[in-house]
Amino acid sequence: MRAKVVLAVLAGAVGALALALPAAAHVTVNPSTAEPGSYTRVAFRVPTESDTASTTKVEVFLPTDKPVPSVSVQPVPGWTVDVHRAKLAKPLKTDDGTVSEAVDRITWTAGADEGVKPGQFQEFPVSLGPLPKSGSLTFKALQTYSDHSVVRWIQVASGGTEPDHPAPVLSIGASAAPTAVATATTRASSSGGSGAALTLGVAGLVAGLLGLALGGLAFARTRTRS
Repeated sequence: MRAKVVLAVLAGAVGALALALPAAAHVTVNPSTAEPGSYTRVAFRVPTESDTASTTKVEVFLPTDKPVPSVSVQPVPGWTVDVHRAKLAKPLKTDDGTVSEAVDRITWTAGADEGVKPGQFQEFPVSLGPLPKSGSLTFKALQTYSDHSVVRWIQVASGGTEPDHPAPVLSIGASAAPTAVATATTRASSSGGSGAALTLGVAGLVAGLLGLALGGLAFARTRTRS
């Protein structure tokens, strides 16, 4: 009797966990929060959602209304990178002087047979700084597949509802952290996001399942004694 109860609980755990796992993934920036005014390393995480085509090019657009003075990229094996700079409409004053141009677009292109295949993802690391003192940075992105289709991750969330193709957002400062957590939670529940929200959700699920298992064992033990 005890074995049957445990098996039933474990079967329910597997089913619930399968429902909790994401059905789809978005292009995201990781980590999604950073210290104000700091230099930080982030990675643009790009999953391939197509079942028949590979990701062959990724374009990330940096905001020009909040330009980042220093931007550098980490090499990704099998990919070439092009860093495009543009003149700023309004020069940016920094501790090191006045900045009149900044990076506004980074393009990664896969070499032959080096694309991100179906069911895989690739991270594209970037160093940024100094960051603004508060607020957030929105990085619109274009994802090109080997069949020449393009997915535009350029939509900005509003009203607490996440769009179908949200742009990656880097929240800056402690005041932005609750918003980042709420956004991640919405993403995990509505469209299969990843990161902190998924970790918290799975942790809660595991805790609940452990409670069910202990309750099942207690019930079985009581029945055995009876």
